[in-house]
Amino acid sequence: MQKKITKWEPEDFELEMITHWSFPKRGDWATHDAKWRGNWSPYIPRNIILRYSKENDLVLDQFAGGGTTLVEAKLLNRNIIGVDVNDVALDRCREKIDFEHEGANGQVYIHKGDARNLDFIEDDSIDLICTHPPYADIIKYSEDIDDDLSHLKIPMFLEQMKTVADESYRVLKKNKFCAVLMGDTRQKGCMHPLSFEVMKLFQDAGFTLKEIIIKEQHNCRATGYWKTNSIKYNFLLIAHEYLFVFRK
Repeated sequence: MQKKITKWEPEDFELEMITHWSFPKRGDWATHDAKWRGNWSPYIPRNIILRYSKENDLVLDQFAGGGTTLVEAKLLNRNIIGVDVNDVALDRCREKIDFEHEGANGQVYIHKGDARNLDFIEDDSIDLICTHPPYADIIKYSEDIDDDLSHLKIPMFLEQMKTVADESYRVLKKNKFCAVLMGDTRQKGCMHPLSFEVMKLFQDAGFTLKEIIIKEQHNCRATGYWKTNSIKYNFLLIAHEYLFVFRK
């Protein structure tokens, strides 16, 4: 049972105007929380949805995860399809969107499925894609789901993300936007630019690149274990992700 909701929107919200986004206060309005590991701050989909869509548009999040995008779409009167391969994620999504609030009239459609095969969605039918895929095998979201991309090592992850990009291009309407948040990783002491490799896959699928936004992370303080190892092994903690906005 959800706690009583006392705040339905962020305080003093202003649309982001520059390509560096930082949200020290994660966002706790409506049904949002940080209990789904790796979920993005609701400020991100709120900004994307307000800037790149209009009321009653149809939005897609094919990596629905903790349901953050779905909640924002409902609050902002956009209809949204939320897709995930993980039943645990889908149950959470259903819980998060189970609210009524005056003015929150967006319709939410939850579908168990694979981001690489959106065959239940017609060509050129989506007004906005707003999604936060896993970052290869950095956080594993399930134990035994074969289609869960969070289990894949980087080479196979990138191979499968090519299909995700192709499907995204197919379902999106012409001149509409696709926003994807992606981070980098470090292997054997060296940076692996996973984000830009994924960016290139979306460009290869036919998208043009409208924006590159640097999103600051606030859970990377150099204290304790990480501070010791950062100095011992001479590496910097990754404290940013990239939000790519593509146009079809």
